[in-house]
Amino acid sequence: MGQKLTVGITGQGGFMGSHVYNFLGTKTEDIELVNFERNYFENEVDLQKFVKSCDVIVHTAAMNRHEDQQVIYDTNVGLVQKLVNACTVTNSKPKIIFSSSTQEEKDNLYGKSKRDGRQYLENWAIKSDASVASLIIPNVFGPFGKPFYNSFIATFSYQIVQGEEPTVINDSKVNLIYINELSQAFYNEIVKRGAENIQSYVVPHTSSRKVSEILALLKDFKIQYVDNGQVPKVDLNSFELDLFNTFTSFIPKEYFPRKYIKHTDNRGAFVEIMRADSAGQSSYSTTVPGITRGNHYHTRKVERFAVISGRASIKLRKIDSDEVFEYILEGAEPAYVDMPIWYTHNIKNIGDTELITLFWINEPYNSDDADTYFAKV
Repeated sequence: MGQKLTVGITGQGGFMGSHVYNFLGTKTEDIELVNFERNYFENEVDLQKFVKSCDVIVHTAAMNRHEDQQVIYDTNVGLVQKLVNACTVTNSKPKIIFSSSTQEEKDNLYGKSKRDGRQYLENWAIKSDASVASLIIPNVFGPFGKPFYNSFIATFSYQIVQGEEPTVINDSKVNLIYINELSQAFYNEIVKRGAENIQSYVVPHTSSRKVSEILALLKDFKIQYVDNGQVPKVDLNSFELDLFNTFTSFIPKEYFPRKYIKHTDNRGAFVEIMRADSAGQSSYSTTVPGITRGNHYHTRKVERFAVISGRASIKLRKIDSDEVFEYILEGAEPAYVDMPIWYTHNIKNIGDTELITLFWINEPYNSDDADTYFAKV
């Protein structure tokens, strides 16, 4: 194994930057992440230390929306200039991967800020014999986006969960890429060897849908999943699964745990654990008192835990956050909790009897498609 690349991401706390950071966190065999704080752009010393410590910088920091378009332009070009100045002062030559947009070709100041920012970086690379790769990116969607800012899908998902009625202003067909797919494109560029110093290419979209079609799917997710507790038809590696995982990220954590309907008669009890339009795998585990299982997270899979006997503590933590959510479930009152993607989770037997837990996951049995990464809650 060769020496690891040190990689820093400006805009690490934003929608795109945080996803790229978390995605690269699963590539520990060849990447070492360098932390970036938003205030580095206001502190020359910190920014200079940052650029000196990086082999590669992914520049995602940018302003997307503001009531004054000139503020967007000035902010985005200014961030590029600060980054270049820090590299120049310290004589640093990290490879810079620039997050641009298909808006480059449109007549707006956001697109112009991306076009001019890219040109500024390329001029620096030519003068300094450095490397710049610009990724021209289509519309991006994914979990944890900021409503009314990052994408219309984030806005629609938020509104539907809140019981509001979204409005379609322009029912056009939109070219889209899911954030995990975009993160993979950044990773491919980071580890690329032997490329030209100045590169620019369009990241191909992976799906194309009309706005009204997406809205209809999101509304259906609300009816099936939120209202009825049923996982809709979301095949692995599909646009629908990516859209579903985006939608569910806007459901408040107070939604869980969800109680089951328990049917009892003189023979005993019957509880329906899962309804789904997707193929999946069911399994169960037994756990002795005091033992904890799990401490891992998934990046795509939909997973449900149902406690059917004993007493359990289920904990969730988003992998880039310290906030922990805890749910107490008991077999006497059957209930379930679903595991959101990018949330590391565990389950502990906190009772004094054997714990029996039923699991469902939307994955074919014996699938070799690795999607599990270990991290403590």
